[in-house]
Parts: sequence; structure tokens; C-alpha cells
Amino acid sequence: MRRDESDVIDEVRELENRRSNGSLRDAGRLWKVSDWLTYWVENIAAPAVRDNTLSGYRVAINTHLIPGIGAHRLDRLEPEHLERLYAKMIAAGSSPGTAHQAHRTIRTALGEAERRGRITRNPAKLAKAPRLSDHEVEPYSVHEVQALLRVAAEERNSARWAIALALGLRQGEVLGLRWSDVDLESGTLWVRRARLRPTYAHGCGRKSCGKKAGFCPERILARPETDDTKSRAGRRAVGLPAGLVELLRSHRREQDAERVRAAQLWRDSGYVFVSPAGEPINPSTDYHRWKRLLARAGLRDGRLHDARHTAATVLLILGVPERAVMGLMGWSTTAMAARYQHITGDIRHDVAERVGGLIWGSPPGT
Repeated sequence: MRRDESDVIDEVRELENRRSNGSLRDAGRLWKVSDWLTYWVENIAAPAVRDNTLSGYRVAINTHLIPGIGAHRLDRLEPEHLERLYAKMIAAGSSPGTAHQAHRTIRTALGEAERRGRITRNPAKLAKAPRLSDHEVEPYSVHEVQALLRVAAEERNSARWAIALALGLRQGEVLGLRWSDVDLESGTLWVRRARLRPTYAHGCGRKSCGKKAGFCPERILARPETDDTKSRAGRRAVGLPAGLVELLRSHRREQDAERVRAAQLWRDSGYVFVSPAGEPINPSTDYHRWKRLLARAGLRDGRLHDARHTAATVLLILGVPERAVMGLMGWSTTAMAARYQHITGDIRHDVAERVGGLIWGSPPGT
């Protein structure tokens, strides 16, 4: 069909408008989604983000995004493609949280593609993200904390659980503590780093042992044991209660005795919490110990991170000012305080008593 001159003029004007407002895609390579995601994670994200973040990106990309939408052309990806992918993931058994992680990853990757002119809009900004169900956290009560610590006292590294429940340190922060971070004379602890989940590479050559890297007899650590805390607010000094100071003194004496027993097998890593041979504790091992402690104490099952929620709620019960709580917990925004502090049954009862006394109590001066 022959077009008249006015149609051509309109098209030229449209192209000029799109170029002027930045919505005209750059000419050049036609990327597939799989190609862009691979390039982005290895060349753009890898040098700029922490190891844990990068690991999450790689899982989302290699396990879900590339198999699901990798064959599409980058400039023809639509929000509906993403929404169908999320629905398929959940139908196949993935949790909404996993699907949401995939959504956050593709949104970030496509944001960079948009910024560089590879696409004119980011379809992940338009796609409806999977709905996350609210996880109702019920912190452990003071009596439950005491029961848990009584059971923990019968095992090695009992102070590890006291630090989590009393101070609210994250798992990685506790396992990353070194004795140089602890001053028992002044009763102060400094949070400076976090223990990372170890990842391994083959040390034998992949074809030699026929096993996964983590089970290779000559495996080598593929990333550092620790990394700096996740934010500037996370690097903080925390005061130690007197009871915890005594518990740490006892723990250090026990560790000194273990060092003597291990003799030449001891690895002097400097960590506060270690294996009987001085090795840093694997976060997976630590998680399973938490689950066993809950069972032995006869308490309901809970996430390891619930210990952090419990510590934040205890500070609320004690009436510690919000700014002080933020400093102790390593939060950078007040929104985190609202997320972590919970109104327990004891607090609700106390509030009800105060309201009742104000409305139905005796008038002042009578």
C-alpha cells in the first residue's frame, strides 16, 4: 500500500519526538533477555554488589528467569510475560518470596537496560509483582527466652544464643564476631562484619573427582569468610549486660581449654564462636542447632531471625527510646523499628490496664 507524503511526515515527526524525549531505542545489537541478564549479572552487578546479593541474583537468573523468559527479545519483553512467569513459578511450587526475588532481579536488570537505551521502558515496573503473605511474628516471651537459655547452657557456645536473644544481632554478625571486637572490661561489643555462607570451587579439576564442588576432597573456598556489615548503621557498638559479660568470660575460658586439647589441630581464627578445632561455624550448622534448641526447650518452632524480633520487642517493653533502639539494632530507618517491634500479650494487657485506669479509675484528687 502506497503511503502519501503526510504519512511519512507524521512518522518522521514521531521519531524526532521519541528521540528528543529519550524513548527511541538505540540502534545496534538485538539482545535476547538471556544474553542481557548474563551480561548484566557478570559485568555490571558483580563488581558493584555484595556476595550474598550477587548469589541471589544468580539463582534468580539461572534457575527461573533465563529458563522462563530468556528466549524473548529484550526490546519485545512485555509485562504479561513476567506475570505469566511468576504464576508458573508459584504453580510449580516456588514460594511467593522466591517469585518476588525473581521480580526484583529482573526489574533491576531491566532498569539498567533502560538507562543505557537498550529498551525504551522497563516492563518489570509495569508488571504486577507476586503478593507476599504477611508473616505474623510472635516473639518469644521472657519466660521462653529463659527456658531456651537454660537448655543452651548445657551445650557448647551457649553465649551465642544469649547474644542473639539479648542484643538482637543477626546470625552473620554473631558468627563474624572476633575477640578483638569484644571488650569485657568496659562491657562493649563492636559489630563490624558478618559471616558469609561458604561457597566452594573444585581444587582437583572438575573431571577428577566427579563430585559437586562442595564435596570435592580438595575443595577451595570461593569467597571470603566474612564481609563488612550490610550498611553503615550496621557497624555499631553495643553495651553488654553484666550477665552476658560473665557468660562471655566463661565462654572464653572454655575455648582456651579446647585450644589446649586440640593442640596442633587448633586453627587460631580469632572468632568468638568456633568449632572444637577453632574453625568458624558454618551458618547452616548454626541454623540446625537453633532448631534443636527450640525442640529441646519444648518451644514452638521459629525462624532463627525471630530471635532478633524478640530482642527488639524486649527493648520496647523496657521503654528504650526509638533512636537508641535503632542504634543498638543497626537500623538506618524508623520503618525498621515498626517492622521488628511487636505488641505482645503482656504489652496489650498493660495498655488495657492503663486505659481502664484512666477512664474508669478514680478521678484525680478524690
